[in-house]
Amino acid sequence: MYLVLIAWIYVALMMAIAEATSPVGSLLGAVVTFLLYGVLPMSVVGYIMGSPSRRRAIKAKEAADRAQAIAAHASQNADEHVNSVAPNTHSETSSHPIAAVRKEP
Repeated sequence: MYLVLIAWIYVALMMAIAEATSPVGSLLGAVVTFLLYGVLPMSVVGYIMGSPSRRRAIKAKEAADRAQAIAAHASQNADEHVNSVAPNTHSETSSHPIAAVRKEP
């Protein structure tokens, strides 16, 4: 990918040098030639050619975020299960005269 970009920039640079050193050319013409024939088209081509790698990077970041969220959710659920106490798991009756009110999940 980068070989094409480098080769085209080289060609555009040589065109700009030929424009600048020509008896009828000018430095302004050389700069315009380099920008319009070299930098502008190659920036567009580089952006288009780089889109698959950007898409892969975005998908990898989303997958990492998703895995982190799942791991955080799993550890939160594990903490809730460890800290929870089952009500009256033994056969003794409760010493409180009023039954406890449970919160709905």
